[in-house]
Amino acid sequence: MRTPGTPDTQPTTLSVSQLNRQAKSLLESHFDFVWVEGEISNFASPSSGHWYFSLKDGKAQVRCAMFKNRNQRLKFKPVNGDAIRLRCRVSLYEGRGEFQLIVEHLEPAGAGALQAAFEKLKARLLAEGLFDPAYKKTLPTAVSQLGVITSPTGAAIHDILTVLRRRSPSIAVFLLPVAVQGEGAAAQIAAAIERANRWHSEGKIHLDALIVGRGGGSLEDLWAFNEESVARAIAASTLPIVSAVGHEVDFSIADMAADHRAPTPSAAAELLSPDQREWQQRLLIAERDLARLIRRKLTDATLQLTHLKQRLKHPGAQLREQAQRLDDLEQRLLTAQKHLLQRQHSRLALLESRLLSQSPLPQLQQLQRDTQQWRQRLEAAIRQRLQAETRRLGHLAQMLDSLSPLGVLQRGFAIVTDSDGNVLRDASQVTAGDEVQAQLARGRLELIVKQTQ
Repeated sequence: MRTPGTPDTQPTTLSVSQLNRQAKSLLESHFDFVWVEGEISNFASPSSGHWYFSLKDGKAQVRCAMFKNRNQRLKFKPVNGDAIRLRCRVSLYEGRGEFQLIVEHLEPAGAGALQAAFEKLKARLLAEGLFDPAYKKTLPTAVSQLGVITSPTGAAIHDILTVLRRRSPSIAVFLLPVAVQGEGAAAQIAAAIERANRWHSEGKIHLDALIVGRGGGSLEDLWAFNEESVARAIAASTLPIVSAVGHEVDFSIADMAADHRAPTPSAAAELLSPDQREWQQRLLIAERDLARLIRRKLTDATLQLTHLKQRLKHPGAQLREQAQRLDDLEQRLLTAQKHLLQRQHSRLALLESRLLSQSPLPQLQQLQRDTQQWRQRLEAAIRQRLQAETRRLGHLAQMLDSLSPLGVLQRGFAIVTDSDGNVLRDASQVTAGDEVQAQLARGRLELIVKQTQ
């Protein structure tokens, strides 16, 4: 009913698209990232590279979309029936008004226990202040010797060395090889961090910083870097540590404890190394700026001289003397510029020669020669051991053959057993009518006892 004296009011009318848009905005603003677990069905992967599927449990299901830029990072492709756990945003597909999940990360459902352990340890160490930025050390601006704690055969060390050869080959790299996954990997990583700090404090090896990390992998593969022992070793380090675990999307406890987190091992190497091409470019820019400044000074001096000439019409001899002095100054400036440029070029050549002299190639070649020598020694030792074991086996075979009961059977004797397989040594062990077996050198006899004596 309308109250007298009040104007007519009409409720706001929304279009379908406006309604869906507001519903989508409400859903996305209300929910943060959530983890959802269920079973995949209706999986589809069109030519666009995006994935579309339903996630269901025993009572309900929801549509999901995982776009190409996200699913390309996975090491597996799910199929219908897979039990999965995904990290997603809650949204709504406006075109059809369908409630859906936008998937950011997807993993087998079994990884949930690891994720729970990760969150529990993270919360505990955070409460202790282990990740407090106030305790993080500043990275050095210039690195001459760098420690790397990773697998000696993994992609991480290859990427780090490749970047350093390109950007700053003068940096000496000390590899502390460790296992980066599997049982005992965390203990090896923590011990390597402690060893590097001890060497540095005792003056055995000077290190400016450490890189601790590995290439990408699943949550299980990266778990060694989520262990408490590794986090505490990183926090206790007096050397600055850059953590470089996995790819950009991977985030570990080691990343939180480290002084700086790099998204990849290559990025860690770039973070700690100056780019020699960048320094060369800076020298070229400085050279151009210096030349421009000298030309400006000369121009200003010339203009000043012209102004003085206009003001001083006499005596001409003094003006000519001043002009000659200006020419002399100009020559001196040009000579000074030339000498400065020559010194800069000589310094640049010296830096280039020092960079080349620090190349790790001779050390790598010596390591290859040492490896070949150890391989040859190992092969010789293996051959000697095999020969000794072969002779020992032949001797044991001869002894075994001499003690074998088959030799006794060959001389006409027999082994008689009862129906239970017990060897008969006394006639009183059987009675008339019992079944016995006789083992000959070749074959067996089934016998019935007629009489015992």
